[in-house]
Amino acid sequence: MDFSDLFPFAPEVGYFGLTLVSFFGSLVPFVPLPSFLLLATMAVGDQFNIHVLAIISAITSTAAKQIIFYVSYGGRKIITEKTRKRMRPFERLVKRYGAGAAFFAAATPIPDDLVYVPLGLAKYNPKRFFIATFTGKLVLSYVIVLISHFLGLSLVDPFLEDIDDATPIYIGIIGFGGMLTGVVILLLRLDWAKILGKFAPWTLDDVNDDKKDSKD
Repeated sequence: MDFSDLFPFAPEVGYFGLTLVSFFGSLVPFVPLPSFLLLATMAVGDQFNIHVLAIISAITSTAAKQIIFYVSYGGRKIITEKTRKRMRPFERLVKRYGAGAAFFAAATPIPDDLVYVPLGLAKYNPKRFFIATFTGKLVLSYVIVLISHFLGLSLVDPFLEDIDDATPIYIGIIGFGGMLTGVVILLLRLDWAKILGKFAPWTLDDVNDDKKDSKD
């Protein structure tokens, strides 16, 4: 078995398929359904243009995250008031670092909605959010396609050469997704006031910061 056997449907779905998977996978809040596996598979070989792959992935995932941001910005209840109250110190923390936090969340494979939803709830500047998120997603997409295109087979195939059935790998991927979901749920249940109060006591201030940060 080689890397391409893990996702044999990748060549057939093409750019349009990647667009759908990247957009809808990124649209599900808190649940890690990344499209990077499909993106990585399509980047192997020369069938697809790696620059087009990276740009499609960055644009569609950013569009999905922009929707999540605006839903949070409008005050709709993605999370309960009790959970939001518990996360309010974290909300103030990510707002202070704004674009840097959005970029970091976008450029790394973490559950980025943990940053985007608090930024939306905190009424962070939408234009700065878009620029930071798109830049981060573009960086992450290029890292994935370049590694997959130039090193993917040499890195992965040695581990697959003795495997005949891909089922355990699929189960492992699903299990990893479940584990990350559990981590997200745990983070939502943490007492952020107690955690951040030790080294960022200013996040405990209940004074409305909206006017102060309106220039952001």
